[in-house]
Amino acid sequence: MKTDGNGQKNALHFSHPPRRVVSLVPSMTESLFDLGFGDTVVGVTDYCTRPASALTHLPRIGGPKNPRLEQIIALQPDLVLANCEENTRAAVEALEKAGVRVWVTFPKTVRQALDVLWTLVGLYGSREAAMRLEVLELTLEWAQMAAAERAKVRYFCPIWSETHHTGNRWWMTFNQETYAHDLLAILGGENVFGTRQRRYPLDADLGLTEAQDAGERDTRYPRLSLEELRAASPDLILLPDEPYPFQQDAVAEFQRLLPECPAVRHRRIRLVDGSLLTWHGTRLSHALRELPELLTSD
Repeated sequence: MKTDGNGQKNALHFSHPPRRVVSLVPSMTESLFDLGFGDTVVGVTDYCTRPASALTHLPRIGGPKNPRLEQIIALQPDLVLANCEENTRAAVEALEKAGVRVWVTFPKTVRQALDVLWTLVGLYGSREAAMRLEVLELTLEWAQMAAAERAKVRYFCPIWSETHHTGNRWWMTFNQETYAHDLLAILGGENVFGTRQRRYPLDADLGLTEAQDAGERDTRYPRLSLEELRAASPDLILLPDEPYPFQQDAVAEFQRLLPECPAVRHRRIRLVDGSLLTWHGTRLSHALRELPELLTSD
């Protein structure tokens, strides 16, 4: 799925505000309700969890990767919200072929995520929602100015982990071409794997074999061996609870595997709400309140 420079696909032209919206993106579902447009939502995915109380009565149309297309079409939406990472090209194209208007977003920076919200507000023509976004942008500016006065913090943030067939553990992280990296950079974080590209196949990523040409495959999420992680020597380790559910046992694991790592020696391993890092949209307001403390506390 192709997107424009603002992380969006498909120009949207409505003669009236959307009246029946299906959201295939949990962060956009939350944003619709936060901005006051929740009464137009007629369907959400099984992974849409916020705001919990407002979603209990809405039809669930399956997971983001495997939505029930016939059910979506039957809901007669005038707009479906999708995302390049959350949803599949096949699902989007099938909906479009059925005459359903689909808006595909793919923000890789905080600025692009805000542009998506501004486009959404423009569709509804809501001055009240626009004022909320103006406050959010001011909050972002203040957070950025505060971070500029602090020393940067070298961090590592895994988002997945598995055991290789050799028995060795590996971890997936994100590089500088992602929303999470940009957000943490704004708040004073320095990603120790910011320039690391994903290599194919997995064994190449782990330094066990030669890499293939990546071609058009996604290189933003490298997979790391213990040796590479040890060499990076981060001062802070952030352990989100999604997409991989890192919990307290992961803290103990890193303490055991990386005893000489500064993050371990100075007890700077932090469990974090993963949605603060990866949910682009109005959840940014929560991220700006909570993440700076994780980056600065000893």
